[in-house]
Amino acid sequence: MTDNSFKDWVSMTDKALAEHIGKFVRHHRMEQNIIQDTLAAAAGISRSTLSLLERGETVTVATLLQVLRILDQLHVLSAFEVRETISPLTLAKLQRKKRKRARGSSNDKDVSAEKSEW
Repeated sequence: MTDNSFKDWVSMTDKALAEHIGKFVRHHRMEQNIIQDTLAAAAGISRSTLSLLERGETVTVATLLQVLRILDQLHVLSAFEVRETISPLTLAKLQRKKRKRARGSSNDKDVSAEKSEW
């Protein structure tokens, strides 16, 4: 497809975003040489619903997921992956609590006090 690295997603309207998703679906359908009727039947939706999706009209998320699954494009959902992050302040507090030195236990002192047979 096209290079989307320079798109300003925030400034796009909801309609423009929906049209962009529709173009994505249409591009991959055409690339795989699948007609709308075949894709719609495989996804369990009507052809008119698929047509709405490709034109950027309102469809459900479930419909989009069904179509992406059939087109083998579910990997695009990796953009929605949630990763745990830790703030620098919390990280600093956690590192302050880490041990910086080892201290022997009272049992270690008893063992070292015993005389060795060597």
